[in-house]
Amino acid sequence: MRVVHRSPSLVALAQIGAMLALPAIASGQSWNPLKRGSDNLEVVGHLPVGSRLTVTDMDIEQELDRPYAYVSRANIVGGGGRGVDIVDLSEPSDPEVIYSWRIENDDLHQGPGAMDVKHFKWGDRYYVAQSLQFRQGGPDADVGAVILDVTGLPDASTVREVGRIRDSDHLGGFHNIFIYKHSDGRVLLFTTVSGPYAQVYDLGRFVDGDPEGALVGRVPVPVGDSGSGGYHDMYVGYHPDTGSDRFYGGGTGGYYVYDVTDVGDPSLVMSMTGVSGVRYGHTVTPSPDGRYVVAETEYRHAPLRIFDLEPAFESGAQNVRQPISAWTADWQHLVHNHEVRWPYVFVSGYVDGLQIFNLQDPSNPITVGFYDTYLGPLNDDFNPIFNGTFGVDVRNEDGLIVVSDSSSGLWVFRMDGFNGWSGSQWGMPDVSSVQDWDQGPRGPRLIGE
Repeated sequence: MRVVHRSPSLVALAQIGAMLALPAIASGQSWNPLKRGSDNLEVVGHLPVGSRLTVTDMDIEQELDRPYAYVSRANIVGGGGRGVDIVDLSEPSDPEVIYSWRIENDDLHQGPGAMDVKHFKWGDRYYVAQSLQFRQGGPDADVGAVILDVTGLPDASTVREVGRIRDSDHLGGFHNIFIYKHSDGRVLLFTTVSGPYAQVYDLGRFVDGDPEGALVGRVPVPVGDSGSGGYHDMYVGYHPDTGSDRFYGGGTGGYYVYDVTDVGDPSLVMSMTGVSGVRYGHTVTPSPDGRYVVAETEYRHAPLRIFDLEPAFESGAQNVRQPISAWTADWQHLVHNHEVRWPYVFVSGYVDGLQIFNLQDPSNPITVGFYDTYLGPLNDDFNPIFNGTFGVDVRNEDGLIVVSDSSSGLWVFRMDGFNGWSGSQWGMPDVSSVQDWDQGPRGPRLIGE
């Protein structure tokens, strides 16, 4: 096994790598530990929005004339109302909360509340879906998400609640969501539930007044019995080589790739199970061409694992057990959510802040930027490493980087030389988590097109 030497804690890092049987581990700890950020990252703006552990995920719109970020607000250890804040980024150096939605009778609710948030467009109107998680013992345990119409922004008086997606068969709400403009023209919400599958909702039907007909499919977890297991997170993207829509899910047993071109009849394409150190997949994101997969599992000391699916496809295998490399910011901690803008991977690193690494050589990931948004101590009343940077998003049009920190709020960055992203810049398909709400998925775009 080759261990890439990038950390002062080399012995411990090598031991972790040997334990996980990974061919290469790159650590982001190549910097002076007393230095808060790398020289190539500029802090453009910062907005504290709440007390400790009241901020979860975030999302930004992609159109420059709609400069809005959506910040989920939770109640993990007490303090703060559950809901979503809308932040105006028209002046990135001076972000401003212009609207806040909060669940009514907040003190009666049980559970964290708002966790994941995504925006979408249907017709000529813009919406936000805020996932909600409430436990039994209080109101709204059957509510998975609230849909807000935000078309009229920046006029906050025009924001209105369209409705709430409810599921009485799966109490506890939706932990994570992903919204995808499908190749058939529909805007689909993929969501985790307390069941052995991800559910799929047609958001066009929902906002057009047909909530009963909005549930249109389920993507199963292909391991365990019918009453156990489930997904934690997912990504959905177009696969140009096959002209198909693909679902990537992390959950019980590892990670799974499904063809969801026919949402009503998904078919398993590939799995990553039996992986050393992975019993439950967490977050998973492919490269634009679907060849490489960046995968997280949620426990202390776990790195992000990088998988290459092409050899399995060529050999006809349906499972990959061995990653080709891995990356972490600090082996003592844990890296979390991530956005792929090939060859860069933008990572919310919990107590290690924003981290950015380069995956152009997937067998040798290299850290290219970082900024520590969280300078507090490890938690003493919660899992010690679950604080700091939680969510991350990138605006493709101009390269603006925005992260949410569970305790310090919203941060806005720019990275030297990164002024926007499209796949054509790198000879890749123009595929990322960003959706083209008007045209839908597109095939490969070559440089110069």
